[in-house]
Amino acid sequence: MGDYHDWKNTINMNVRFLRIMGLWPKNEIYKPGFYMVYSGLMITLFVVCHTSTQVINIYFVRNKLETVVAIVYIILIEIMAIFKVFFVIKNTKKLKERMSLLKTNWFPRKDHRQKVLIESNIKFWKSVYKMFLATCVLCVMFWLIYPLLDSSEEEKRLPFLAWYPYDYKLSPLYQITYAFQLISSSYLTLVHINVDNVMYTVNIYTKSQFDILSDNLKNFTKTSSDFNKSLIECVLHHKRILRFVEDCKFFNWLFVCHLITSGVSIGITMFQLTMVVPFSSEFWSLCMYEFAITIQIFMYCWYGNEVELRSNLVSYAAFESDWIELPQDVKKNLLIFVLNVIKPTKVSAFNVFYLSLDTFMTILKTAWSYFALLYQINLRNK
Repeated sequence: MGDYHDWKNTINMNVRFLRIMGLWPKNEIYKPGFYMVYSGLMITLFVVCHTSTQVINIYFVRNKLETVVAIVYIILIEIMAIFKVFFVIKNTKKLKERMSLLKTNWFPRKDHRQKVLIESNIKFWKSVYKMFLATCVLCVMFWLIYPLLDSSEEEKRLPFLAWYPYDYKLSPLYQITYAFQLISSSYLTLVHINVDNVMYTVNIYTKSQFDILSDNLKNFTKTSSDFNKSLIECVLHHKRILRFVEDCKFFNWLFVCHLITSGVSIGITMFQLTMVVPFSSEFWSLCMYEFAITIQIFMYCWYGNEVELRSNLVSYAAFESDWIELPQDVKKNLLIFVLNVIKPTKVSAFNVFYLSLDTFMTILKTAWSYFALLYQINLRNK
């Protein structure tokens, strides 16, 4: 019997979007041709140019704290998107190899219990992912329409503060620039949504494999009369999981960047909320941005934490089996296996940060510290 869930189908839509965006060539690597040119144009226009105009603008407003903060909190998440674009391009071959493993039957014998385990994992993931997707869409919508709806703002304001080598307030330059920011922000948002979902899926898959392994260990005495053979299958399954986690360590540097930028972005956005008119369209755009980035980093930390917890339960699952009546040699082999799996598997970022709920709380505390610092500086400047 095969897997109850085709994990590759989970990210098929994300892969299609990445291909449209120029970030997922049909070959294992980018090769000279139309797609490489197309990819270069998309990235240069909607990522590099869009972000550069905002970075350059910081120089012209460097003496205005409120304006700098209003630019920086957006630039941070855009720089994170640039890192993700670079990450996907640099690791296209590795990503495709990891994705191909999602269709591998590591432990083909499955029953109804394991089907329920997998489906519950997928159901929860889909619920949180839909929430993340909704907040991202709403965030972009509010960003793009609040300059038009908020009558208190100056005329012909763009969604994002940026510098352009021309007077963008003149028609039709204003409409063209507005459309450019609309497309660019949508592109960058899609980078976050689709790349993140690929990485979430890796951790959800790992978590589910640990669930299946634990269930097999609990019941390995019931599935076969050859206890050593069943135990060996569990040992091999565990080794495959650890190898999969080890092979995915090229995600590490991206995790570090995400954890750092998320804390700063959340703190700055909290400060920015104190600077705008309450319940205005700009206020709601900031709220949606805050929700989106919080859910984004929460999902990383939650599933990293789940991998650690589920791997920790493997050793307990072995003792929940009917091991008492087993032959002495099987008991010894089981004990050796338990001693080898007693250390939980952790999803780390260069062993500096671990993706866990404790890390998530640390990020929120750090964000509050940034907010408090900016708030105090602003009070002194008034």
